[in-house]
Amino acid sequence: MPLATDLARLIPRGPAALNHGAFMFVRRLLSVLFLLGLLTQRAVASDAQAWVNQHLDELVAFYRELHTHPELSFHEEQTARRLAESLRKVDAEVTTGVGGHGVVALLKNGPGPTLMLRTDMDALPVRERTELVYASQVRTKNDQGVEVGVMHACGHDIHMTNLIGVARYLAEHRDRWSGTVMFVCQGAEERGAGAKAMLDDGLFKRFPKPDMALALHVDSTLATGRIGYRAGFSLANVDSVDITMRGRGGHGAYPQATIDPIVEAALLVVDLQTIVSREISPTEPAVITVGSIHGGTKHNVIGDSCHLQLTVRSYSDKVRKHLIAAIRRKARAVAEGAAAEPPIIKVGEGTPALYNAPDLVKRVLPALERVVGADHVVPSEPVMGGEDFSRYGRAGVPIFMYRLGSVSAQRLKGFQRFDRPPPSLHSAEYYPDAEATLRTGVLTMSAAVLDLLSPKPNDP
Repeated sequence: MPLATDLARLIPRGPAALNHGAFMFVRRLLSVLFLLGLLTQRAVASDAQAWVNQHLDELVAFYRELHTHPELSFHEEQTARRLAESLRKVDAEVTTGVGGHGVVALLKNGPGPTLMLRTDMDALPVRERTELVYASQVRTKNDQGVEVGVMHACGHDIHMTNLIGVARYLAEHRDRWSGTVMFVCQGAEERGAGAKAMLDDGLFKRFPKPDMALALHVDSTLATGRIGYRAGFSLANVDSVDITMRGRGGHGAYPQATIDPIVEAALLVVDLQTIVSREISPTEPAVITVGSIHGGTKHNVIGDSCHLQLTVRSYSDKVRKHLIAAIRRKARAVAEGAAAEPPIIKVGEGTPALYNAPDLVKRVLPALERVVGADHVVPSEPVMGGEDFSRYGRAGVPIFMYRLGSVSAQRLKGFQRFDRPPPSLHSAEYYPDAEATLRTGVLTMSAAVLDLLSPKPNDP
């Protein structure tokens, strides 16, 4: 195809500039080259299908191993070890311990751009209820010392297996691409802190700064064999806010001698609802959710404090700042109204909105469409979920994260018949149809890499 393009530039504008015979010869030559290009693409696609079919059982076994041994954020030691071992087997240059348990592997293959492929590694504090034969039975204590179940309820086990599958395919087909693939295995995505930790540890200083970066994420509402995409903003800013309302404890029978922090918290929950509805434009996406509230110890005891945990979502930086400032203002106003000490407010674990670079999306879409068909590559709506893959974009690298269908069409129809939605990501009942999901994931991402790192005509 590049040769056809170069020849096209040599044709003068209009048949009059050449004699008719020469013009027709070049025209036919371009047609032949175009057909040869199509045949080559089909041959490559057919070979990739055969490769995935041959190795799919191995990949599914690797996926089940990861699913059975999940680890929480910042504790992905054994997971990182498994990935590092697998990447060493494809002769990549592997570095471990980047920003915690992060792994960076460079697969070099001559001159060309550097393309980063990223997977997340951490699991969630969720006790699995899928009843799969390989369901996680892991129990551990979280950072607060509370025993929790641990489950890959967000598909990171699929993401990791997909990355290893792509790495193996690329290592065995070096004649089809040129450049460097940078595999990044990142922890603590669920805490919104893993990407920052790797960047702070010199990810783009100790290693080549990539020219572009790709990732995928399973989608629990999209059928297997389908791909979702969106150029521009796709996922939201995410902030976690902890608020401790302070009071003065005492006996529940003598409230006049106390300042009740639970009443303060109740007033605050109501006041917070007016921030989005009355301070933010209806055309600007924004969410404030109080996900947790804890206060008191006994029926007849008024405690000294009440703790609230909030998740705050937005898209624009302006709205993000407004939401946080308004939350602080509302909390302080409630405390002042109760003659209580000012609340303790902590904002942490924030991630910026994810922006898919339109030019990169445009370059990758043809590869995705070749693999699954144009009718199976569908635009996705922006959602209020978050992803710290966005931080690599903020660091100056064009990024694109696409959505990978993970539930079979038959299962989705079953949920529809019972008029209920499929289990969402983070649900104890969510599980992907691994074989079909991995097949599409490995094929689409491999095709995208081959397109983006296609050897130039003058490459050796």
